[in-house]
Amino acid sequence: MQNLPKPLVRTEGNRRTLEFTPGDIQSAMRLSRPHALVLAYTRAMMCFVLFVPRPRRILMVGLGGGSMLKFCRHHWPDADITVLELRADVIALRERFLVPPDDARLRVIHADAAAWIADCAQARFDVIVVDGFDSDGLPPALSSRPFYADCRRLLAPDGVLVANVFSYDRRRGNVLDALDGIFDGHTCVLDKAAGNNHILFAGAGTTGPVARLLRRLPFEFLNRLLVRLVLIRLACSSVFA
Repeated sequence: MQNLPKPLVRTEGNRRTLEFTPGDIQSAMRLSRPHALVLAYTRAMMCFVLFVPRPRRILMVGLGGGSMLKFCRHHWPDADITVLELRADVIALRERFLVPPDDARLRVIHADAAAWIADCAQARFDVIVVDGFDSDGLPPALSSRPFYADCRRLLAPDGVLVANVFSYDRRRGNVLDALDGIFDGHTCVLDKAAGNNHILFAGAGTTGPVARLLRRLPFEFLNRLLVRLVLIRLACSSVFA
């Protein structure tokens, strides 16, 4: 692993952030509501529920401050969640970001995600969330065709993969081509809801009306409205569950 800068934790009032480069926020948390999603791109990634409303098994690549882990744990307490994180110094911060300890339904694994997924033989996941970066953006191992082929092998038949890719990342085209090829064109993009973060979805369920809707939304405010409506629906479901 390349020599990466040490993670920096800042706390200002009710907000705690994780940064690798000062001012470049990788993860953010409200101390009063640690399971809430603060950053727009994390909220957009949760739109996987449009394809898989009740995930039972979730695999996440990248821990960061655990924002999406905590959100999923809160809304689907019975789901089995596995998180792969390459950096031990990031995992060491889990208590500061109020990430719950491992138990029968949650495990945070210190591992190279590409190698772990390639070696995994039997697990099947309803959702795979890919949000792993290094100092140059997407690392080669997480933007290659073999990586996404391994991800598809681990997806349940109706599962979905969601990936976060910067619009200006030099490997963005590689990811799009890999996903289109591996998933036989069953892909769609939510690209106007979180600034430069483009949220990619791939899987058997991405050919229906929801996918067509995402492709046709032309304005930023419509995409953000869709994300807001998804989160409101999840919040209501949790209250009345």
